[in-house]
Amino acid sequence: MRFIDEYRNEADARRFMEAIRGKVTRPWTLMEICGGQTHTLLKFGIDRMLPREITLVHGPGCPVCVTPVENIDRAVAIARKPGVILASFGDMLRVPGTRDNLLGVKAEGGDVRIVYSPLDALELARKNPGCQVVFFAVGFETTAPANAMSVLRAKEAGLENFSILCSHVRVPPAMEAILSSDGNVVQGFLAAGHVCTIMGYREYEPIAAKHRVPIVVTGFEPLDPLQGIFLAVAALEEGRWGVENQYARSVARDGNVRAMEVMDRVFEICDRQWRGVGPIPLSGHRLRPEFAAFDAATRFEVEEVTAREPEVCIAGLILQGRKRPCECPAFGAECTPEHPLGAPMVSSEGACAAYHLYGRRG
Repeated sequence: MRFIDEYRNEADARRFMEAIRGKVTRPWTLMEICGGQTHTLLKFGIDRMLPREITLVHGPGCPVCVTPVENIDRAVAIARKPGVILASFGDMLRVPGTRDNLLGVKAEGGDVRIVYSPLDALELARKNPGCQVVFFAVGFETTAPANAMSVLRAKEAGLENFSILCSHVRVPPAMEAILSSDGNVVQGFLAAGHVCTIMGYREYEPIAAKHRVPIVVTGFEPLDPLQGIFLAVAALEEGRWGVENQYARSVARDGNVRAMEVMDRVFEICDRQWRGVGPIPLSGHRLRPEFAAFDAATRFEVEEVTAREPEVCIAGLILQGRKRPCECPAFGAECTPEHPLGAPMVSSEGACAAYHLYGRRG
């Protein structure tokens, strides 16, 4: 299949691996932002084939993983209300809140439904006029345009029984926070290709210049991260910084202008709490005042909640690249995909789930 087979070619992979070995002369630490890239690196054994000078750490690019506990608790509280249908992507149902998750609410009889698009939730609102339908809107810039479109269509159709619980986050401020932190070890990034398909990569350029790091926009097939690693290592070895686009088959510098226009029409930038990381300024999206009627947190009066994380869980350190999943004392014991303590063990993009699935124990 085009755009897949040619990026899984074994001979090309060996050539890139040799090129990386021939280029690297000293230790470098790179962070792949996206959990999808983490799974590719582990599934195909790329992490084990790299020269020992290269250390890969795993970033906060899993939207399920960084959704704050308080928003899980808000979703649980809303889903328990009579006459409410809470619609969500499937990964979110098992993410633990302070005391419960959405799957537990569903088991108790709550009307929690898995959908594959916010427009599916919109259709639920049309078909169930006697119910309040709430869509749990999570994700990065990748999913924000479609979620914004659902709000626009609800307003156009006069659907007063539709709202969203908004938990959108933005990638560039998270990268800035990582690079500015006292304990930062990251010297270069593999940026998430699907995020950049929407937003482009102009916003990364001042980050690369300020911190003098290479940022390589990278895809998800095996050759993509190999090429991305080679480009990042070459830049580091040559003392260069800036943004390079390995994923040119999908990403343009200006991104998808129409999608960003829809997103900016409905959402405005705000500060956001990240699970396990804490507050990051200007790292989220919230509904603009003219769309406040579609804000489920306000509609159901669940703005104020008190959330707690399990003390043993080190998901925050993992999402910042400071620890690996196998360094968590609960990994594979108290915390498993069947009984997760933290979101990275739940999500299909989570680093902890990847380590567990592909047998990385140390």
